[in-house]
Amino acid sequence: MAGVKPASRATAFLLLAAANLLWSGNWVAGRALRGAYDPFTLNFGRWAVATLALAPFALPQLRGQWPVIRRSFGLLLLLAFAGVALFQGLVYLGLRTTTAVNGLLINSSMPLFMILCSLALEHERPTARQIAGMLVSLAGIAAIVSHGEPASLLHLEVRPGDGWILLAMPIWGVYSVLLRRRPAALGGVPFLFVLCVLGVLLLVPALALEALRSPPRPPTPAQAAAIVYMGVGASVIAFLCWNQGVSVVGANAAGFTIHLLPAFGTLLAIALLGESFGVYHAVGIATILAGVLLATRQRLRTSPR
Repeated sequence: MAGVKPASRATAFLLLAAANLLWSGNWVAGRALRGAYDPFTLNFGRWAVATLALAPFALPQLRGQWPVIRRSFGLLLLLAFAGVALFQGLVYLGLRTTTAVNGLLINSSMPLFMILCSLALEHERPTARQIAGMLVSLAGIAAIVSHGEPASLLHLEVRPGDGWILLAMPIWGVYSVLLRRRPAALGGVPFLFVLCVLGVLLLVPALALEALRSPPRPPTPAQAAAIVYMGVGASVIAFLCWNQGVSVVGANAAGFTIHLLPAFGTLLAIALLGESFGVYHAVGIATILAGVLLATRQRLRTSPR
């Protein structure tokens, strides 16, 4: 990381913010489709769309790359299992039985798990500024989900899906930390394509078992549009942004941008679902942004020029 310029790091944080914006739409779509498809069938459809979208661009770049893939196959398979097959499957599973408010709160714990995973796998310790920034952002999230009344957080109902989403958090932490070990010879598009192919193959057994239990049915136009968005926007574009951003700033710093997810989700709910915008929304979003800036500002300042 010694040769990374501040401008490139600033761009990396913009890419990470874009990934969170796209992922916030994925949570909305996943919740909307919870009754139409089982979680792992939905996840298979998402990544099948992503694979098809990437193929025309990735396949020409993969010529002559088989030795690189073979040398790093174990790492690539682990990344595909964690980031493609398992993480989002558990999130979709959780969204079937938990509320959006609980999901936002649990997802906001991800930076903590990324810090722990960075410490365990890379021996990277968080700074005091990063810890403070995480706490400030959590205060902003609490302001949004409590509608400006913190005491209401004591009355949140715990549901079975909460456990599945909580289980998904350290899995994403492992994925993000291991991204630093990705083979440098594989560019962003072919790298993501390989993960998509491996992830789809890993999801085939779950898809087959579900097909035996309940034959799949074709999606409606609205459902198809949502799955295409999940496959192209929330998978291809968002993962390219995230993977590139993490490769520049590291998992610890990138993890704090996850707190942008509930802020973006709130704005999408207001824009798409007609929910009202209250003072607590403005206070919460401003606090979240302040926490993210606090956690990452020092890293931008101290980067070698």
